[in-house]
Amino acid sequence: MNKIWLVIQREYLSRVQKKSFLLATLLTPLIFPSIMGIFLWISIGESENPSLQIIEVVDENNIFFIESSEQYAFSFSKISTDEGKKMVNDGDRFGFLYIPKIDLSSPKGITYYGEKNPSMNLISFLESALKRRIEEQRLFESGISPEAINAYRTKVSIQAITLDNSGEEKVTDATVNYAIGFLAGIMIYMFIFIYGNQIMQGVIEEKSSRIIEILVSSIKPFQLMSGKIIGIGAVGLTQFLIWVVLIGGISSIVMGYFGVQMPQQQAMELANPEIGQMMDSQSNLQNIIAVINGVDFIQLTLTFIFYFLGGYLLYGAFFAAVGAAVDAPSEAQQFMLPITIPLLIGYLGLFVFVLNDPNSNVSFWLSIIPFTSPIAMMGRVSYGVPLFDLALSMSLLILGFFFSTWVAGKVYRIGILMHGSKVNYKTLWRWIKTN
Repeated sequence: MNKIWLVIQREYLSRVQKKSFLLATLLTPLIFPSIMGIFLWISIGESENPSLQIIEVVDENNIFFIESSEQYAFSFSKISTDEGKKMVNDGDRFGFLYIPKIDLSSPKGITYYGEKNPSMNLISFLESALKRRIEEQRLFESGISPEAINAYRTKVSIQAITLDNSGEEKVTDATVNYAIGFLAGIMIYMFIFIYGNQIMQGVIEEKSSRIIEILVSSIKPFQLMSGKIIGIGAVGLTQFLIWVVLIGGISSIVMGYFGVQMPQQQAMELANPEIGQMMDSQSNLQNIIAVINGVDFIQLTLTFIFYFLGGYLLYGAFFAAVGAAVDAPSEAQQFMLPITIPLLIGYLGLFVFVLNDPNSNVSFWLSIIPFTSPIAMMGRVSYGVPLFDLALSMSLLILGFFFSTWVAGKVYRIGILMHGSKVNYKTLWRWIKTN
């Protein structure tokens, strides 16, 4: 155990003390707040000096009226289609909307012309405005007055409440759960790939420089591999924690400079009764506070740390085995496919299945199988997961780590001292079967 600890110290200190580590650790947190600051500066500049874009509208039905917004103004006329197109080409109008004679029950032929591809927001805005006017006109023709239409329009908001076994009620919000699961899953996916590759590159470098032959004379290959995996993992965890602190602090300063509050500050202000009195709706305040209070941050943090480390250790062993089996990084590509596929399945499954329906059978199995659970389970945990599922997933991940370490240890023990020989999957299988 003492030898493993020495390897951990060596791997950790040799990387932490490098200038490249210090530069990446200190400069990377500046990138995101800088980008955020640039976007905020551009956004604030546009809001202070808005450029109004005029859209010419020709309505052959004489029933449509689209209200102008801060960004778009609508001019109605009786010009021809060719004249409208010419106005766009000459730069007199940003766009031209042509509404021919239409059947209100099946409106077709409405066309927008513009020199630039219209944004999704513009098309959605136009479709929504026209759709509402068509509905109003059809109801009016059925004998229902506009006043009655407006009187019966009602907004519906559904509050989601989760019941646990003890009968306790917790207010939840699918958007918050989706965002938490998305961020947690992506961070684990990136961490495994980035630091797993560092393990592989480190093993290849030591093997090609023949330093490894000196090391294995005083330490067992398995101890060397374990120390390397844990040491690099500690480097990654250190860098990640520093990034969280620096990005959070610098982002608060940047957003505060532009007068924008961080979510944490907004949550604290919402909890202030004086600010609550200024809200238009007290129920909205209570719902926001209830959603925040309903998130079990302790369980979420502990679960993230477990799958953060468990996923890295499981795949880190495979990355170390690949590094030991080859002599150059170019040769490692052929063995990366079996490692990459399960990670991609977990990554894609997070978006396609888990975040959309965390309780489906596919989501369950993705969060249970050790090779996909580090990514998929974080998507389910954000929504709330049964204790049995969580315990089963964690147990299988631990077993998966022991299995991957056992397999990688056999490959590492033989491959680390092999030079110049062409290694393929058949060779790896023979090494694994060797006692």
